[in-house]
Amino acid sequence: MKLIDFGVREDEKKYIEEWSKESNIEVKIVSDLLTPETVQLAKGYDGIVAYQQLPYDEKIFDTMNEYGIHVLSLRNVGVDNVPFAALKKNQIRLTNVPSYSPEAIAEYSVTGLMALLRNLKHMIRKVDQHDFQWAPDIGRELNQLTVGVAGTGRIGRAAIKIYQGFGAKVIAYDKFHNPELEKEGLYVDDLDTLLKESDVVTLHIPSLGKGNTLINSKSISEMKDNAIVINTARGDLINTKDLYDAVASGKLYGAVLDVYEKEVGVFNSDLSDQEFSDEVLDKVIKSPRFILTPHIAFYTTKAVKNMATVSLNAMVSELKTGASENEIDLGK
Repeated sequence: MKLIDFGVREDEKKYIEEWSKESNIEVKIVSDLLTPETVQLAKGYDGIVAYQQLPYDEKIFDTMNEYGIHVLSLRNVGVDNVPFAALKKNQIRLTNVPSYSPEAIAEYSVTGLMALLRNLKHMIRKVDQHDFQWAPDIGRELNQLTVGVAGTGRIGRAAIKIYQGFGAKVIAYDKFHNPELEKEGLYVDDLDTLLKESDVVTLHIPSLGKGNTLINSKSISEMKDNAIVINTARGDLINTKDLYDAVASGKLYGAVLDVYEKEVGVFNSDLSDQEFSDEVLDKVIKSPRFILTPHIAFYTTKAVKNMATVSLNAMVSELKTGASENEIDLGK
């Protein structure tokens, strides 16, 4: 068995190499993304592992089929950038890593919130300028707030435990209720109720599809005054301009954003020597009421190792048995 792994970062290499040695399976490591050009490197291999934010070109799968490669294993959760129709046409099975570290993302959402509640971004900037005055940066306490958790999958449930540990009141919404959370009586009937009753809204749900945002001018108008939004899920859940306007006007207190609807080509890139043309994102960066990070909530040693190894294990299972527990249902 021979595998090839595309889009590999430096921090992933050692885990892939260790897995290869322990499994006695050859894995070719490629730093380039999987494209119609680079897929040619996969000729002679049995399966392809990959990760990238950019869309996967349909031509890739035509070439995979030509080479007799019928499994693509992703090192990430999201599959919205993969054209299912092209996979089905070429009889290619798809796997992902559904859970590499829910705790990493849940912990990060609270980290960002605490920084915002205690005005750390502004205070650090002041101290850097030798301004050591307290006012006007008085903080707020999490134990005094109601936190609304939208989405109670693995990450949402991990977040609930942490927020409860701080003494916050927690409410939750999900189309599919978790039995244990149901017993605790945490669920509200709909998202509108969650938004209206929460001092903090933290998003842990999938994308709603192109053009469908959860946080926008309409939904913000129904939220509590001085509320906070946290998004470590998907950038397109929020209309960032509407969110910025709401914070700038004083309707909302602030936001913690680890994702952004236009992040592809920006996040995880060094643009320090380039002209920055995204006006909305620039305003967010400059505002003391926004904590912005470039999609790093997942970025821990545990998570990176799991992304590298779970994807490879899923590939081996697919090649040996024709199935794995991480296989994605491509539909009819």
